[in-house]
Amino acid sequence: MKNFLGEDFLLENTTAEQLYHGFASSMPIMDYHCHLSPKDIAENRQFNHITDAWLEGDHYKWRAMRTFGIDESFITGSKSPESKFKEWAKVVPFTIRNPLYHWTHLELQRYFGIHDLLSPDTAEKIYQSTREKLSQPELSTQGILQKMNVKMVGTTDDPADDLAHHQSIKKQNLKVVVAPTFRPDKAYNFTDVNGYHTYLEKLEKAGGQSIKNLSDLLEVLFKRIEYFHENGARLADHGLEYLPGAQRIEGNADDLFDRVIQKRSLSAQEQEHLAYVILVELCKKYHQMGWTQQFHLGALRNNNKRFYRELGPDTGFDSMGDFSQARNLSAFLSTLDEENQLARTVLYNLNPADNELFATMVGNFNDGSMKAKVQFGSGWWFLDQKDGMERQLNALSNMGLLSCFVGMLTDSRSFLSFPRHEYFRRILCNLIAKDVENGELPNDIPLLGSIVQDICFNNAKNYFNVAIHD
Repeated sequence: MKNFLGEDFLLENTTAEQLYHGFASSMPIMDYHCHLSPKDIAENRQFNHITDAWLEGDHYKWRAMRTFGIDESFITGSKSPESKFKEWAKVVPFTIRNPLYHWTHLELQRYFGIHDLLSPDTAEKIYQSTREKLSQPELSTQGILQKMNVKMVGTTDDPADDLAHHQSIKKQNLKVVVAPTFRPDKAYNFTDVNGYHTYLEKLEKAGGQSIKNLSDLLEVLFKRIEYFHENGARLADHGLEYLPGAQRIEGNADDLFDRVIQKRSLSAQEQEHLAYVILVELCKKYHQMGWTQQFHLGALRNNNKRFYRELGPDTGFDSMGDFSQARNLSAFLSTLDEENQLARTVLYNLNPADNELFATMVGNFNDGSMKAKVQFGSGWWFLDQKDGMERQLNALSNMGLLSCFVGMLTDSRSFLSFPRHEYFRRILCNLIAKDVENGELPNDIPLLGSIVQDICFNNAKNYFNVAIHD
């Protein structure tokens, strides 16, 4: 029996141990998609206590606390940081078999050298110990990035953002590239016409011109893409239930946008058509700029309307959706490919029932122009746990080329989440090693080790066209 979270955690045989310790563990990190605060990085924030570093904005933990019956005042409310942490400590022992149990204790070990299990009995000691260590320079936001050997961070930024924090970071000569990612979801979300007009005002201010028609909107968005590019952006990202499709409607996209400007509502079909037209034009621009486009598909968001009104989005009330994906996805990518304007593309699905669908879809649009131009992205959100990762890796292996995969990302709002890369690497090495032990792969450690290193770092470094510091 192995010790919990020992040096061979998740490694089931000697081959797995060889691959992980000899090849994977020392590789740098490219966290090409996350939700870390560029402000916190620019200001080199020093966390006052682990509650700020751990529970602030982490809706994974919030969901678990609500499930355990913790009052909202200890989650997003006004209770003291220490009391919030101690409520979380009550929950942790009962997160057994949820990835939160692994992540919690990995993070305590990797950042703080704490091997005690978090519980009500250890909460006070751990709170005080971590508070002392968080005051040290190596656990400031910039210190964490360097401590964890992070070479690149891709933040998630609205087109209207001024990117002042990214500019500040660049002037500091930090040895970590912090690149903005263009996330234009609000520019084609017409559900709330009044809310859309409020957003347009921000976009007009950022773009330095008024938006009176669809042509104006696209012109401003293109200007913002160019501005993002000047500030280091090489990726765009989109969070959608499914890719929109061209719809049969009366009139055209210009007419639809004119109605939006007049604050007249659109039908669901009209909204989808207008979003489709805008998104196609954006994707053509990405191709022109040499960017990578990412599509996170399949989340059913803001299910609890009461809490949405009280707390807003991204607070722990989202789930997997069961949307039809294949036909629109195929048509959308084909539309761009038809004119040879399909940019590098990473597709992420949230429903594991779609794993094989996505794994086979990417192969339709790999055209030999580069290695794995269209990628089946890593297990995302509810799927970035052991079973979810293994299923994604198996689908990709069976339907495509695992060796070309750009690997893991945190998709996190927490600076303490980087051990998720270690978690993924151990799972990857163990998966390959089991095939070796079963005689399904040759015991060629140098070959397998080089493939592991490519998946951990090298493929992403080569794929995303981001200049990183050596």
